[in-house]
Amino acid sequence: MLWWSWILIWVALVALALLLFLLLGIRLFRKFMATVKDLGAAGEKLGHISPVFLPEPAPAPDRMPAGSAVFASPEIMRHDYEAAKASRREERRRRRVQRRTDRGQLQALGDLDFTSK
Repeated sequence: MLWWSWILIWVALVALALLLFLLLGIRLFRKFMATVKDLGAAGEKLGHISPVFLPEPAPAPDRMPAGSAVFASPEIMRHDYEAAKASRREERRRRRVQRRTDRGQLQALGDLDFTSK
């Protein structure tokens, strides 16, 4: 094979590789532009929706502000934890009794409150 045929083969290979990269780049650019167009359309649709801002609830006066647990004593934090746990447990019990009453089901003895009668 002649020496210039090798040069011709390599020039053709490099040209084809560049053509392939050019076509892939154009395809990638078109897909990117379609994505940007879709994002713009979605932004236009969502831009007309008015956000609903709910007022923040006022902090309860009996609760400490957020972040104060770092400086509180462990006894106070333990008491608060136990009180909140008992409150959640009582609320679950109350909902369970109400749900069973609504459905006409029998109540568990542990769920009934004998102190209020």
